[in-house]
Amino acid sequence: MYQAKDWEHGVYVGATMGSATTAAASGEVGKLRRDPMSMLPFIGYNAGDYFSHWLQMGEKFAEPPAIFHVNWFRLDGQGKFLWPGFGQNMRVLRWIIERVRGEVGAVDSPLGSVPKKEDIDWSGLEFPDAQWDELMAVDAEKIRFQATEPNELFDRIGDRLPPELDKQRKQLASE
Repeated sequence: MYQAKDWEHGVYVGATMGSATTAAASGEVGKLRRDPMSMLPFIGYNAGDYFSHWLQMGEKFAEPPAIFHVNWFRLDGQGKFLWPGFGQNMRVLRWIIERVRGEVGAVDSPLGSVPKKEDIDWSGLEFPDAQWDELMAVDAEKIRFQATEPNELFDRIGDRLPPELDKQRKQLASE
């Protein structure tokens, strides 16, 4: 979970974000693919035009909406979920609301701002610091590598890829 960096026009469309294939997306289920928020099967027109539309929408707001990304499905080294389960998601949603209101802070990471453990309400739940640290860890080298590897999504969009996304990818590769 993190608040995305304040990219140009306040819009973030994860240039390196990947997701596993699902029943909605053709291909081998569980294989990593480049598809921000697993939305490609639901975009009814050219994805480059879709991304351009949302980048243009970001320019129309004096105060663009805050954008957050949450990965409830991050696994530890033993293949177990790091987040304690669906019933605990309100803890993060509460942090998001408090973050938008300016009531809690965050820590910078290569992908944006992540919550501090003490800003999450842990009432009634034991959540070890080591597990939190693993959940919030961002591997900057891996991000740089992913930003430089061939990107099937960007290649497929071709000349309709918004330049902002290519710029963002290059910025991630250099951080």
